[in-house]
Amino acid sequence: MSDTANGDGAPDAKRPRVDAGGGSAKLQPIKITKSKSWDAEHTPKTPTERSDRTRRFIEDQQLLASQSIPTAATPYVMETPRLSDAQRRKILVTGGAGFVGSHLVDKLMTQGHEVIVLDNFFTGNKKNVEHWMHHPNFSLVRHDVTQPILLEVDQIYHLACPASPPHYQYNPVKTIKTSTMGTINMLGLAKRVKARMLLASTSEIYGDPTIHPQPESYWGNVNTLGPRACYDEGKRVAETMMYAYKNQNDVEVRIARIFNTFGPRMHPNDGRVVSNFIIQALQGKDITIYGDGSQTRSFQYVSDLIEGLVKLMNGPYDGPVNLGNPDEYSIKDFAEEIKAMTKSDSKIIYLPKVADDPTQREPDITTAKRELGWEPEVHVKEGLAKAVTYFQSVLDQHGEIVPTGPEASKPKGAAGK
Repeated sequence: MSDTANGDGAPDAKRPRVDAGGGSAKLQPIKITKSKSWDAEHTPKTPTERSDRTRRFIEDQQLLASQSIPTAATPYVMETPRLSDAQRRKILVTGGAGFVGSHLVDKLMTQGHEVIVLDNFFTGNKKNVEHWMHHPNFSLVRHDVTQPILLEVDQIYHLACPASPPHYQYNPVKTIKTSTMGTINMLGLAKRVKARMLLASTSEIYGDPTIHPQPESYWGNVNTLGPRACYDEGKRVAETMMYAYKNQNDVEVRIARIFNTFGPRMHPNDGRVVSNFIIQALQGKDITIYGDGSQTRSFQYVSDLIEGLVKLMNGPYDGPVNLGNPDEYSIKDFAEEIKAMTKSDSKIIYLPKVADDPTQREPDITTAKRELGWEPEVHVKEGLAKAVTYFQSVLDQHGEIVPTGPEASKPKGAAGK
């Protein structure tokens, strides 16, 4: 405790100061003086000045409650409407400081809802949501979903879980716990408060598919013992738990099977195709392809995914829904596209194929079109242009970035920020 404070932290002018040398040194009283010049400068002199200061303070608070604040990571303003209590929902977003989660938070805040973000910052980053930190409708809680939590909410978007192979393979046991224990904890909360819950599942539940494109009815082809199994099987059992709680406890559930997604706020070291290729191309480094490049992927821009998630949560359909862009690229062609877009001199090199890497991946979005009225609106090339601008700004701010390879890796520079 400071020697200038009493038990409740307030200044105490009568408390003596003890000489640092100890012993029987003479005690000296502490004198606290006020600056008359400060008082004269900052104290309103007339009722009119006091009224003006109060008015400006109220106006500032009203402004802060009506929009986001521009930051280095989000240098633009997003306005938030004022909803009535009957219209405004209290919404929990687990993993809300991550790439997809933070964009979902933006959407919900700009709809006028009250948003609570739960994140342990393993891959999430505070700068992704700092533009909302002042807003009265926003709360940020550092918490790990593998531990229970008591909240009062109307909806739960359960996004918490590393989604990049190097990151989820870094601690496979924790990845499994996040998908299982974390989902059980959120389902328990949903059951208690009668909230509707959406699970962010994944196209990885299809494994290395033998059906192309993949419909929701396909049961998958997954290696339960492979390096990706901690994520694949964790999400599969999470889906099972969602429907167990629905059938046994009448919990309202929604399941989104999310295919490859990209856009601003992606972790530059997440080791995924889009981030690695762009970072390598912008720095003139070799663009690395694992395998012969014939494997295919489908890429959707993040804003399309967010629209799909919100439509799924608020619609009546409660079956699994694929959310992805059916435009399919071979990895080789995708690398060539990024190289051309960035006007890079990088060489494309080929390294040994990664274990259990799917040979093809493309969503059948018939269900999303029929049940949600949803399909992607942002063309891949349009989204890539925005992603290139974002990653260039990251490089300008942080300097050289060494992309993450396929091996298990702890997220760099994200924890606690």
